[in-house]
Amino acid sequence: MSNIYKAFENKKAFIAFLTAGDPDYETSVKNFKAVAEAGADLIEIGIPFSDPIAEGPVIQGADLRALGSGMTTDKVFDLLKEIRKEYDTPVVFMTYANPVYHYGSEEFFKKASEAGADGIIIPDCPFEERHEFCDIAEKYGMDFISMIAPTSENRIKEIASQAKGFIYVVSSMGVTGVRSEINTDLDSIIKNIKDVTDVPAAIGFGISTPEQAEKMRAIADGVIVGSAMVKIVAEEGESAPEKLFKYVKSMK
Repeated sequence: MSNIYKAFENKKAFIAFLTAGDPDYETSVKNFKAVAEAGADLIEIGIPFSDPIAEGPVIQGADLRALGSGMTTDKVFDLLKEIRKEYDTPVVFMTYANPVYHYGSEEFFKKASEAGADGIIIPDCPFEERHEFCDIAEKYGMDFISMIAPTSENRIKEIASQAKGFIYVVSSMGVTGVRSEINTDLDSIIKNIKDVTDVPAAIGFGISTPEQAEKMRAIADGVIVGSAMVKIVAEEGESAPEKLFKYVKSMK
């Protein structure tokens, strides 16, 4: 069992996402530390990639800013090491199959684990092909996080039954981004998950306000927020750490 269980221990988890290196390395370190200090129960660190197919324009923009500032996978590992000097908050990487393959899967997971990562999310890895990554991740003590979209009941149960760490429940079809309404039948999805596993389920894609968080909290074990926080970084620049701290506090 990885460090991830701490995020859900006797409480509902607030999970915060930011892109590593946005807008630059130094500010990004401060942003993540502000999020941890504000009480995020789990942090997702996005590894910037040139073709992030699951992301909407807000996070796509963050990836381009980070890459433009010279962010690399090795620097992402260094960033996590900086966070780990002060905080033991559970951390998972969010990336895509290509960067892991390009880096070399064995070396990637070895260095990710050494840096202090507890898990990984790879949105473009099909469930049937997960063993190409999850077996190596587990070798280095990292959970391979499953994503579940609004699909068939049998598909949901099949994925959930093999899940580790926590389950990322996608609130809506499409890409990430702030949504004014979420109309998916999430109650049924969560019920199908709970029928086959005790692994915590957190809902993401589109959540941005305390009111939405409160609604999702009543359904699931946690809430994931990304685009709304990345938007703060884009708008505030070097002033983002203070604004992120206040935002996480309000969502908590």
